[in-house]
Amino acid sequence: MKLCMVGTGYVGLVSGACFAETGNQVVCADIDEKKIERLRAGEVPIFEPGLEEVIERNVAGGRLSFSSDVAAAIAASEVVFVAVGTPSRSDGGADLSAVDKVAETVAESVEREMVLVLKSTVPVGTNTRVRRIVAGAPHPVHVVSNPEFLKEGDAVNDFLRPDRIVLGCDEDGPARDVMGRLYHPVCLDRDRIVWMDPVSAELTKYVANTMLAMRISFMNEIAALCEKVGADVHSVRHGVGSDQRIGSKFLYAGPGYGGSCFPKDVRALVNTGREAGVELELAATTDRVNDRQKGVIARKLKQHFDGDLRGKRVAIWGIAFKPRTDDIRESATLTLIDTLLSEGAQVVAHDPEAMDEARPRYGDRVTFVDDAYDAAMGADALVLMTEWRQYQNPNFDQLAAAMHRKLIVDG
Repeated sequence: MKLCMVGTGYVGLVSGACFAETGNQVVCADIDEKKIERLRAGEVPIFEPGLEEVIERNVAGGRLSFSSDVAAAIAASEVVFVAVGTPSRSDGGADLSAVDKVAETVAESVEREMVLVLKSTVPVGTNTRVRRIVAGAPHPVHVVSNPEFLKEGDAVNDFLRPDRIVLGCDEDGPARDVMGRLYHPVCLDRDRIVWMDPVSAELTKYVANTMLAMRISFMNEIAALCEKVGADVHSVRHGVGSDQRIGSKFLYAGPGYGGSCFPKDVRALVNTGREAGVELELAATTDRVNDRQKGVIARKLKQHFDGDLRGKRVAIWGIAFKPRTDDIRESATLTLIDTLLSEGAQVVAHDPEAMDEARPRYGDRVTFVDDAYDAAMGADALVLMTEWRQYQNPNFDQLAAAMHRKLIVDG
């Protein structure tokens, strides 16, 4: 099947490459000509385990290509996926200008009956909005909502071995048949497709991410309580997670969640409720708790140094918001670094993949080093922020010899 994936970010690039992996002819299109040039040159602009190999294999096999001519790519396709960004507005809602632009281009460029799939994370009502935009197209355009559930750091595996595929479709006709065919290769052992109406599909994405974020914020509050009463949060987590009704996932306390999905989606769900006249108090509180949690490490450091961080050398292990990615969007580490710099501290940071992403933000205000132990050299404190495996069993003798003060704060 001929596919066009509009947008070559995390979702678009992974989805496009994986659809090619399952035998489709895929063009990944983007208006960013420099990004397309890099992809054509074999350079993958994001770090995602396994993605580079999938791209190389399918480019070599002639199933995957890249184009900056979005209109031409759309015109040549049977199915067009929208995987463009939907950044948060100041009120917490989603900016849909890029989605609208793709829909307008489809309406102008379509040369045959087509299925238009909304892969971007979009608020309730976007499917209806897009259908209005493409209503005047010269050929029928069927609009399907297909929110993504790809974990950064394991996105290729999530696509090829999904636990569920949510598809919002109002009709039993061509769109349903096409989507069933597209996802058939990843449903060979069991049918993973969950069919529903488009509004429910749009809402499912926000609700799922908010539920997971809520567990994280709750456990971060419990971690603070454990410190006060002398309990061990790891023991509490293990005891609670052993209850099969609750489960053990997303119960780990930490410095606050980040990334491109959880913060944006929680706020978008709160905004959706507000627009509908429903105050989603648990979701709103989840966001507030997370904002407060992002300052917890800086508060611990200030308390340890009697409120004065001036001139203190702080080593940081981990900049990405989670391991196995170079994504620093809304990372708790950025909040920590910003606070440390504002307090007059010196910051030396290491991350296996994300340093190139952080350098433009900080320039020479932060020292980035290629070896984790070099970061600890002469440090007054070492802060572990991202649980990369290489940080999980450090050489404490080497750290003790390198550091000025023997202080580790484990985020």
